[in-house]
Amino acid sequence: MSAARPNVLFVVLDTVRKDRLSVYGHDEPTSPTLEAFAEEARVYEEAVAPAPWTLPVHASMFTGLYPSQHGATQETPYLEGAETLATALSTAGYDTCCYSSNAWITPYTRVTAGFDAQDNFFKAMPGWLPSHRLASLWQFLNDHERLRGLADRIVAVGNAIHERLAAGGSEASKTPEVVDTTIDFIDGREPFFAFVNLMDAHLPYHPPEEYVEQFAPGVDSEAVCQNSKAYNCGATAIDDEEWADITGLYDAEIRHMDDALGRLFGHLRETGRWEDTMVIVCADHGELHGQHDLYGHEFNVYDDLVNVPLLVKHPDLAPGRDETTQVELVDLYHTILDATGVEAAGEPLDRRRSLLDVSYRVGTGGPAAGAAPAPGETAFVEYHRPIVELNQLESIAADAGIDLDADSRFYSRMRAGRRPDAKYIRNERIPDEAYRLDRDPGETEVLDGEDGAVAAVEADLAAFESHVGGEWGDVSAADPLADMDAATKDRLRDLGYVE
Repeated sequence: MSAARPNVLFVVLDTVRKDRLSVYGHDEPTSPTLEAFAEEARVYEEAVAPAPWTLPVHASMFTGLYPSQHGATQETPYLEGAETLATALSTAGYDTCCYSSNAWITPYTRVTAGFDAQDNFFKAMPGWLPSHRLASLWQFLNDHERLRGLADRIVAVGNAIHERLAAGGSEASKTPEVVDTTIDFIDGREPFFAFVNLMDAHLPYHPPEEYVEQFAPGVDSEAVCQNSKAYNCGATAIDDEEWADITGLYDAEIRHMDDALGRLFGHLRETGRWEDTMVIVCADHGELHGQHDLYGHEFNVYDDLVNVPLLVKHPDLAPGRDETTQVELVDLYHTILDATGVEAAGEPLDRRRSLLDVSYRVGTGGPAAGAAPAPGETAFVEYHRPIVELNQLESIAADAGIDLDADSRFYSRMRAGRRPDAKYIRNERIPDEAYRLDRDPGETEVLDGEDGAVAAVEADLAAFESHVGGEWGDVSAADPLADMDAATKDRLRDLGYVE
């Protein structure tokens, strides 16, 4: 691998639980490609995502900032004012591309800023709008309380389209198309930075038939519950047999992605570029299948969601399994800057956050009050107000005649400090939670007494909260029409959003 200008392939397996990968010990053969890849890569057991859902995690990986710092969260679902990794690499002469089928990784959320070529293969906003106008419209809708519901409707419509296409079998075809497009882009380009998101493991699960036959024989994907919110609000029950069918379909989706990834890896080997390419494979978050009485990846920051798979191939990393070093996905930004020697366009390189540096994570724990987070023993996770998910949950609950408790996890914002041995979750409307992960990895028993490891993590979390702004603020109630320009108002009127 060229020490100065390595290629970089960055793959996110969207919504993949670590324990459903055979490379991490699952007893079903869901990831033979990753098992072979592990012979050349460092495999991390203690990797932590900064949030339990797609947008803030990708924004963190692309900016090196935590969600409260970059601001791309449920409350403001777009990236503003933070320079991206792709911008830095493109400016330095890298050919950059971003291909996915995730509706959050798009120009309208601005997380794809800096990529020379991009396609999300999934259009939730009108495709005829130029990217900058589309992003401005999306920001405008989300910034105003009276119009925020319109943005939520767009997401709901996009989700409905996604579910309908998936049920028809066309959704599965997007992964091969994403891989084909990536191969077409990188051929003949040196150096390249290729980012790929494969989304098959996201609900709903409708894998190709050949994978259903292997992992869920006889299961009809249309007959099982694929609506996480119906389960979470209590409108639908799922028994053990149905959970087994659901997780079988989930395994099938993972194997489908793994096979596609094998084709991409094989192409790099066949064209002689494998040795000159740094390869990162991770999940942005996991998924719950009944654990903690929840389904999907909403309303919690448990380890099933935030302790994610991570494998990295680079000459400075000896292949093997690292069972002790806690890694934050935020640090991948610094690792790629370090590997490429590219000067940051935004957040400067911190070698203590580069996996390639001997000083990685050398620190004294959490940050001092008001100081930047020091890369030490504690990782941090944030879950902001779940506006879109909550609106959908409330609608389903209302249709079923169910009243949701306003002082429940559904309405709560959350932050967590995590070490491999201990975790502290700060909840907004429900009691805080503390766990000893070394004794209770499933987070089934909330500690109700003093514990030294938990106390240390809570202190680190408090310092982190002080740095990123302390308590959460309220959403603005300003009149959304007051600052609307005529062109935007006309466009919203054309779309039927305002009178």
